[in-house]
Amino acid sequence: MKAYVSYAGGPVIRPGLPPATQRGNSCMAFAKSLLSLGFDRFDAVSIIGFNSAEWTIADLGCILAGGLAAGIYSTNSADAAKYIAGHSQARVVVCDNVGQLEKMASVAAELPQLKALVVYNATVPIGFQCPVPCYSFDDFLALGMEVDGAELEARMTGQRPGHCCTLIYTSGTTGNPKAVMVSHDNITWTLHSMLELFVDDPFTHLDRLVSYLPLSHVAAQLIDIHLPMATGAKVYFAQPDALKGSLGQTLKEVRPTRFLGVPRVWEKIAEKLWEIGKTTKGMKLRIATWAKGIGSQKTQLAQYGEAGGVPCGYGCANAIVLGKIKAALGLDQCRLCVVAAAPMSSDIIQYFGSLDIQIFELFGQSESTGPSSTCVAGNWKIGSVGKLIPGTEWMVDATNHELLLRGRNVMMGYLGMENETNATINSDGWLHTGDCAKVDDSQFGYITGRIKELIITAGGENVPPVLLEDALKEELPLLSNVMVVGDKRKFLAALLTFRVQVDGDGVPTTKLDKKALEIMASLNSVATTTAEAKECEKVKAYIAHGLKKANGRATSRAQTIAKTYVLEQDFSLGGGELTPTLKLKRRMVVDKYAAVIEAIYSDASGD
Repeated sequence: MKAYVSYAGGPVIRPGLPPATQRGNSCMAFAKSLLSLGFDRFDAVSIIGFNSAEWTIADLGCILAGGLAAGIYSTNSADAAKYIAGHSQARVVVCDNVGQLEKMASVAAELPQLKALVVYNATVPIGFQCPVPCYSFDDFLALGMEVDGAELEARMTGQRPGHCCTLIYTSGTTGNPKAVMVSHDNITWTLHSMLELFVDDPFTHLDRLVSYLPLSHVAAQLIDIHLPMATGAKVYFAQPDALKGSLGQTLKEVRPTRFLGVPRVWEKIAEKLWEIGKTTKGMKLRIATWAKGIGSQKTQLAQYGEAGGVPCGYGCANAIVLGKIKAALGLDQCRLCVVAAAPMSSDIIQYFGSLDIQIFELFGQSESTGPSSTCVAGNWKIGSVGKLIPGTEWMVDATNHELLLRGRNVMMGYLGMENETNATINSDGWLHTGDCAKVDDSQFGYITGRIKELIITAGGENVPPVLLEDALKEELPLLSNVMVVGDKRKFLAALLTFRVQVDGDGVPTTKLDKKALEIMASLNSVATTTAEAKECEKVKAYIAHGLKKANGRATSRAQTIAKTYVLEQDFSLGGGELTPTLKLKRRMVVDKYAAVIEAIYSDASGD
């Protein structure tokens, strides 16, 4: 518990927020306020909202009081939030803004264990109706002023490494989310095991991090909350609309020294750079092409088994082109770039490599307290998720190629789900990841798909859909999302969505975006909306040609896509097709578009 008490030495937040020492005291005050409400050991606190100092104070205050912090994605509906608060038996729910407060108040009567709601970034509206007391954040911190410090000290010293520390609710891609029980030992051991990988470039108080991925996610908690306490690294909280466009400006202001992005974040950055690149002509284009060639050489030299170092001409290329691009992105001082949460195309990684931005792939999941393997400088192969973190083991099941993990990072189990826990962790302590994988002779791992995502056709062929989806998106840059279907069917089909503009709330419109319109122009099509593009014969021919090329890359005829169908609405969080970390919720898509899928297969011409 010493790490939590010394929290004052940790993150530095955006200007205008309390200094570190005050935040450390606030964690203690939050814990005392919980005790004043009769909060028992292993009681829970739910937190719903965007990343902020208050989020971390509530999280750590709950842990100090011997409780279980349980984050709720801010995009969750009232029913989804109610499920998590009810399942965890939350005594207190901390809410970001009045909107989230109203959401939780609307279901509070259905949560008999709930004792209070707390709101930050707002005050409780006058006359606000709720069946339980509601407090502003500051007012809640004042509740515990009379609690004896010895009572909190006893609660803290009574905790053990094997006690549950936090609950990480999975994204619920196949039903209600499961609550992953993560222990104190899981967190501290995993964190220090990861830090062992960076002995040549250790994290220090000079490091700057940007917090923007949902703190309900285990990786965000590890990096944005626990790592700064262990290393003194500074954390800057992005704006709530980070994933809707403001993240780029935050990166330029903060200039992080380490940065983790989900694939869609890196893809959006690449797309903007491609747009700028199209306007470069003449001598500037030739110089840029030369510089990117140097960047690609440097990236190749950095691969495992290569000589390392820098190629001839790098200093000039970096000064004239590459350094300016990195500075424009806010990544000129970033010594570690990571992609996690979902697979990313090797082409994107190669592209950033040409800009001298080396992106390392990391593999992990909530059940392994985040990271299990990662590429690092000196141990990097593009397309691989790297080698195991120190102190862990893996093996690949010979029958179904499932990756199994073992180590002190493996979760305690799923809260209240003994059968599911036993099915996930076997008697020898091996965690069934649900991922298909292979491990090469150099002990680099490669994720080849998800077992639950595997499509088993009527002919018995096992098809990993991600490979086919990526191939189709590479051949057809007009597409935003692709999902292959065909389980127990005679042939494969694909649901497609076009690239579109999004509104201020991040909701996809039906208007094609700038890049899509450029593709329309290249096809001599006047379509400007998804409906128009869907019916345009030139677009149909474009899709057919791209499909033929993608199918030409398939390993067998059974893994070719016979039919496609264009949806008029792109996938989104609000639409229910994507998780908060932008993973595809396949079950949801199949259910939502069941009629469309049935219509595709009503014509057997794809046989």
